[in-house]
Amino acid sequence: MALSVDVIPNRSSPPAILLREAWREGKRIRRRTVANLSKMPPALVDAIRAALDGGVVFPSLDSAVAIRRSRPHGHVAAVLGTLRALGLVRVLGRKANRMRDLAVAAVVARIVDPASKLATARALDPETASTSLGTLLKLGPVTGNEMLDMLDWLLERQPWIERSLANRHLKGGNALILYDVSSSYLEGRKCPLAAFGHNRDGKRGKMQVTCGLLCAADGCPVAVEVFPGNTSDPATVASQVDRVRKRFGIGRVAFVGDRGMLTTARIREDLEPAGLDWISALKTSDIRKLLREGADGAPAPLVPEALVPDAVAEVTGPDFPGERLMVCLNPRLREERARKREDLLKATEEALEAIAASVRSGRLKGREAIDRRVGRDANRRKVGKHFEIDVTDGGISWRRREGRIAAEARLDGVYVIRTSLDSASLGPEAAVEAYKSLASVERAFLTMKASRLRIRPVHVYSEDHVRAHVFLCMLACHVEWHMRRRLAPILFEDDDREGARAQRNSPVEPARVSESAKAKAADKRTPDGLPVHSLTTLLADLATLTLNEVTLPGSPDHAFPLLATPTELQRRAFDLLEIDPARDVAM
Repeated sequence: MALSVDVIPNRSSPPAILLREAWREGKRIRRRTVANLSKMPPALVDAIRAALDGGVVFPSLDSAVAIRRSRPHGHVAAVLGTLRALGLVRVLGRKANRMRDLAVAAVVARIVDPASKLATARALDPETASTSLGTLLKLGPVTGNEMLDMLDWLLERQPWIERSLANRHLKGGNALILYDVSSSYLEGRKCPLAAFGHNRDGKRGKMQVTCGLLCAADGCPVAVEVFPGNTSDPATVASQVDRVRKRFGIGRVAFVGDRGMLTTARIREDLEPAGLDWISALKTSDIRKLLREGADGAPAPLVPEALVPDAVAEVTGPDFPGERLMVCLNPRLREERARKREDLLKATEEALEAIAASVRSGRLKGREAIDRRVGRDANRRKVGKHFEIDVTDGGISWRRREGRIAAEARLDGVYVIRTSLDSASLGPEAAVEAYKSLASVERAFLTMKASRLRIRPVHVYSEDHVRAHVFLCMLACHVEWHMRRRLAPILFEDDDREGARAQRNSPVEPARVSESAKAKAADKRTPDGLPVHSLTTLLADLATLTLNEVTLPGSPDHAFPLLATPTELQRRAFDLLEIDPARDVAM
């Protein structure tokens, strides 16, 4: 391995002067840029070239070079490089300007180290920088007020940005859009969001907002909207329908939402008038309608006893005209629900027996007092409807309603997917798979709320800033989603999804894990012997790749950047991301 100072022509711009190392791999010569010396005085460049030729010998390393400052760099290079590779810089804004640079920095910082906008400004400012991010983006001094101005700018750009992401990820004449909502509480010293949020627990200082997230069929986040905290899930559907039709401009769209959101009322009032298709599921009360025989003596559309476990059966029902209904029986869910019900019934009987013991001992007297105790304890586990309880002045008796229990147990493990799409557009098993893909939206919410990106605590106190903050978290989640896909071979993630899917005999079966994922989980090593990471620990590992400011003796005022040598694991991560960590490291 040898070091050299190379002059690289740069068309009409001044040539780049690079400190590079070279080594041989077989018959090929590999080179890597160690430092960019373009901005150093020519005399210092000549001194470095002379030192590499052996012209100067120093008694110690300290007398040869001095590291003036060292900043964590590798994790920033990975995230920023991914964001640039995705073309998100141009999506955020076509023209380069201060606000766009700050928005890029805020998205990267949300993944690297989520913090308040003031703390993020401190981490970017050259005087207090905690990473190389501000240096790479050449931001210079950054203030907290600038970060708030950036939120205002980003909120104005949100429609354009979301439309651009939708054009990328919702392609083709037919598009599946996964939609779900989740609530998050806000805490602040002033809480001026009283008209915007909703305080469900009645306490001052804690407000709640609801976030509606739109994802592509593969789970990639593309849009988000913030609603007041007292907004019910179905009430958010209408605005999303309007957004998809007017903002995204997609030809044919199928909404995928859970049964609590895409209710029959929302389908009839919002989706059908807009000409949108949908995939959802029936509530238990609606499934019971399929158990009824027809008025003319026709057999019931659904006979649970005739269902084949882990298979999909398509039926129709008079109460659901124009809909395709896919019926599934999950035997594992049936067993689990039967077990839980029996445990709850026994626990309720124990509570009733305790009441009876109190009555017998004389500690509890009078029908009114016994009724209050029964009302408090009998339905604590939500199975009071399965008991017939008789209370008298001198005692209490109960018995199970076996008929009601059996009727409920009959539908254990049975669920029905409903859709307006015809069989030519979407087969029965594909419809079930599409509905189950809502789990990817839940994972995105987990990432944004409780995992890495942390929507809360929210340190902004205006309605627009809260909306922009949530949108910023969604953009960070979008970048992280792509990073997880590319880094899957060295993460505790399944990097062979097709192999895992091939092991399933039916979409009703639970998700399988590929053999490669099992091996990684067991050995904690990749096939080539590298340690397996979570994304959090991998970014922490990459952060140890530092960007250093180095000076030479006699020229303490002239520093040049020097990148630490990456480890084998770090090289592998950058190869998977197709990123050069030495890009744009000039100071």
